Amino acid sequence: EVQLVESGGGLVQAGGSLRLSCAASGFTRDDYAIAWFRQAPGKEREGISCIADSESSTYYADSVKGRFTISSDNAKSTYYLQMNSLKPEDTAVYYCAADMYETRCSGLLLLGGMDYWGKGTLVTVSS
Repeated sequence: EVQLVESGGGLVQAGGSLRLSCAASGFTRDDYAIAWFRQAPGKEREGISCIADSESSTYYADSVKGRFTISSDNAKSTYYLQMNSLKPEDTAVYYCAADMYETRCSGLLLLGGMDYWGKGTLVTVSS
């Protein structure tokens, strides 16, 4: 069974950086995309980034473009979200998710249903 476990959240000051990790296991095929979502208190869940096809396909929402970088370490089956220049509005629970049978990332993918979800990690950015 596929499992996704996020880590790396915490408290950081505005302007600081954090790197989130998503440890993935249980995949029996290679054609899937990993996406990062976030949900702030009282707000809808937002898809912010996606990676697929051994990093050849990536996507960023406008809200994080230029500040966040998604990457993967295939040897460790771990996916990362490097977050720089953090703002208080980045405060949210961050989730990684997997969409099976996908090799291309896009904003449309982030609007669709995902097949597997992690439990999330909390990021708090203080002003």
